[in-house]
Amino acid sequence: MDRGVARAVASALASLLVLLVALPALASKHRGRDVPPPTPVLGPDGRMSPSPFPTVLRTPSASDEPPSVSAASAVLADLETGQILFARDANEERPIASLTKLMTAVLVLHRADPRDMVTVSTRASTDVGGIGVSELGLRDGERISVEQLLYALLLQSANDAAVALAEHVSGSVAAFVRAMNVEARRLGMRHTLFFSPNGLDDRGYSTALDLARLMRAAYAEPLFRRIDTTRFHEIASPSGPPREIQNRDVLLWLYKGAIGGKTGYTAAARFCVVAAAQRENVRLVSVVLGDPGEPFSDAASMLNYGYAAFDREPLVEQGHPFGEVDVEGHSVPVAAPSPLAALVPSASRIRYDVVARPGVPYPPLRGQAVATLQVRAGSTVLRRMPLVVTKVPPPPPPTDDGPWWRRAAAALADAIASAVGSLFG
Repeated sequence: MDRGVARAVASALASLLVLLVALPALASKHRGRDVPPPTPVLGPDGRMSPSPFPTVLRTPSASDEPPSVSAASAVLADLETGQILFARDANEERPIASLTKLMTAVLVLHRADPRDMVTVSTRASTDVGGIGVSELGLRDGERISVEQLLYALLLQSANDAAVALAEHVSGSVAAFVRAMNVEARRLGMRHTLFFSPNGLDDRGYSTALDLARLMRAAYAEPLFRRIDTTRFHEIASPSGPPREIQNRDVLLWLYKGAIGGKTGYTAAARFCVVAAAQRENVRLVSVVLGDPGEPFSDAASMLNYGYAAFDREPLVEQGHPFGEVDVEGHSVPVAAPSPLAALVPSASRIRYDVVARPGVPYPPLRGQAVATLQVRAGSTVLRRMPLVVTKVPPPPPPTDDGPWWRRAAAALADAIASAVGSLFG
């Protein structure tokens, strides 16, 4: 190795070591404050130095007007139902950097026990992308639980934790990535493809809309919710003091009601964040991809819009009748099988449209879906739900003229007799 390069590497490692020693005290000093403490980043000179997160958000006043965002792609959605409240190029396929780790967490939570112990491999402890890449500092042969690795994955965005979890769950990183893509198809993420468990490989891509779906799946997991809302966490080290990590989602400090999220950055992906918040009974998720600067203000602007412009309202009660629909020429009564609510724009007029499903044979079964209810606010469809049969009318009564073929033959004979009579008088 060139002597100058060796000195630069040694200097960077020394800086990193100083920061790792100082960070626990630094985090403790800032614990409880309403701004996040600095986090170590790789500077342009190749040295690790504490870099402060944003301490204020550049957001306009809360308004019911759609926000202006600088991100290349963005989505605001209801975390409960998936209802889309705001979208900008929501289906544009883009690199997503460490947002990839959301899928890694979901797959691990589905396939591993949080109490499982993981033996860290040589690859997990060394092959994470080089100096300056976020990592926990796992050591070859270290034993650590799945739960602690999830904390490192989601708070510190630790790339070595992602590799260790992938190998534990699937035996190899390649097998885990295949499982990630299968899970993406299952969740309906049709514009997503993963190439790694940590997002360091920018060949992976997704969309803002797909990532909103992924965040909904993640928040269905209680352990994910508990980890994701944590600001600081300590992880035991094989030797020496515990490793103290902090959440990189600064909205946990700066945004009222923030409950968690995930950040990401690479040169290709630019700045990205998925952020969730809850106020009263409304939980929202905002997705920001390809932001040229810090993405938190765009995420907060969308969240502000969601809380200012929408109210959760009941739309349909369970069992509410919606008239009758035509099934092969027969009128069949239908009703709502369950209650329905939505986030409704302020002062909007609600319209209900019933659309019969084509190709349903008669007679349908009681409880069978034969139509779809579309609830609209203006031209926007807020929610859709199936409408089910409440009562099947009895079949038409049989006639005394026998089966249909006998009636048809008799009618034909009458027609022939009438024609012959008209010809011959």
